[in-house]
Amino acid sequence: MRPAKRWALREILPDFSLPGLSPLDCRILAGRGVQDPAQAQAFLDRGYAASTDPFDLLDMDRAVERLRKAHQLGEQVVVYGDYDADGVTATVLLFEWLQQAGFKASWYIPDRFQEGYGLHAQALAGLREAGASVVVTVDCGVRSIGEVEQGRALGLDVIVTDHHLPGEELPAAAAVLNPKRPGDPYPFKGLSGVGLAYKLVEGLAGTLQGPGPQELLDLVAVGTVADLAPLLGENRALVSAGLDRLNNTRRQGLLALMETSGFSRGAVSASSIAFGLAPRLNAAGRLASARLAAELLMTEEARTARAHAERLDALNRERQRITEETVELVKAIADVGSGRMLVFAAHEAFHEGVVGLAASRIVEEVYRPVLLMRLEGGLAKGSARSIPEFDVTRALESCAELLQRFGGHELAAGFAVPVENLQALSDRLEQLALSNLGGVLLQPSLELDARVDFSELDERLMRFQDRLEPCGQENPYPAFAAQGVEVLSRRAVGAAGRHLKLTLRQSGRVFDAIAFRLGGLLAQLPAVVEVAFRLERNEFRGTTSLQLNVLDIRPSGEPLQ
Repeated sequence: MRPAKRWALREILPDFSLPGLSPLDCRILAGRGVQDPAQAQAFLDRGYAASTDPFDLLDMDRAVERLRKAHQLGEQVVVYGDYDADGVTATVLLFEWLQQAGFKASWYIPDRFQEGYGLHAQALAGLREAGASVVVTVDCGVRSIGEVEQGRALGLDVIVTDHHLPGEELPAAAAVLNPKRPGDPYPFKGLSGVGLAYKLVEGLAGTLQGPGPQELLDLVAVGTVADLAPLLGENRALVSAGLDRLNNTRRQGLLALMETSGFSRGAVSASSIAFGLAPRLNAAGRLASARLAAELLMTEEARTARAHAERLDALNRERQRITEETVELVKAIADVGSGRMLVFAAHEAFHEGVVGLAASRIVEEVYRPVLLMRLEGGLAKGSARSIPEFDVTRALESCAELLQRFGGHELAAGFAVPVENLQALSDRLEQLALSNLGGVLLQPSLELDARVDFSELDERLMRFQDRLEPCGQENPYPAFAAQGVEVLSRRAVGAAGRHLKLTLRQSGRVFDAIAFRLGGLLAQLPAVVEVAFRLERNEFRGTTSLQLNVLDIRPSGEPLQ
């Protein structure tokens, strides 16, 4: 049973208006950071009002100059990536552009199981021996202090492009591109790894007269959505343009991946990426080799693309099965749901490629930070997933002397720890969680844009919601609450009655509604309720109607917080 949700109205109220927008429309925009009419218009136009000059990034001039020199001298440049969908798309994007611009270029993605995340001294030595002079990291490297130094000692110039949180010390690289660096003036801090690689390409294209980078925006859309980067600001503009490119792509790998995922060209949205394309790309690095995903995106041969896409689809199904088994094993061996402030578990049967997914599932169930590790020899390699009240990467940073390596974001991190330090790490993290979360009501928050009346739910509001696309992380589909709602009919649907099919009425308006994973409420629903929901279109047998996608239900009269 999932923890009860706290319903919370977004507190940011609009102090602007725009012709054609209702007060409700303006409130929805204000909840997404829009502060004035100019920003509102840019948002609805799927643009971005702030500067996007790549040279606003610290060290962009140094990165471009070093690569210009490599181009002039014919030096070997290697793009060094990561094995998730963000890292793979970033690798392909930068490698393809360098190739098209006449660079002597190659690419390298480490093996999750043999090497793990990030830069590795042995890999750098091999690249140097093979003739590389410059290594450009994408989606990794900002915490690789020792590895960059070792690369320098071998005669490599390393350019780091990485969107992850930097530590107190930056690597002594030829350039470090990261908008989250202290003092970096770049106005948008939420770029993904592929977004940052795209900014480097923009800088290079303007300097070297290379091919226009816009052809690569399909990869930017896929990687940005896959990495759960915020779909606000520049990301939203990039993903919007990227979706246009994606829906007209000639890239054989993406066409095959769309077909395998059940989407047709012209109808691919951010949700299609999040729930269809991205899981299949990620499955390669989780269970096999990320090279398969990279080769899919780069192939120009339709038959090869189809074979790769089918292999990724099979891997994704296997990933789903292993994730379910891992969640059940965690529940059997760990203190899930106990009085501890976090879940900490290590086991040799855990699959390294899915521990992050299993951790996310358990966070949903217990609303606590979760750290899961696979035991392998004398090392435990794991993933952490957290809640907004607990910055897990900062917590790991305070335990750095116990760890072999770590890195990530506020809500997600990867790490490796010697087995002899496991108990000390568990104890330290539990104490940190107690000091940060003790006395805090640990309850997931359901963010709602407004309390509405059913009379406000119409096609005009639906058309306004369409203008909010692409929706996703930090720009979700609008969510509303309505009180005094009559339940006219109810029935359980789906496997084991997991979902509810409802007919609801308020203010004389009647809507069909679907409540996913709320089937357990069937017998206890009162006749009058409050519902939290999203408004969506339902297409059935050629007829389109509006319906409610119910997020939560509770008795009427409870206050919003």
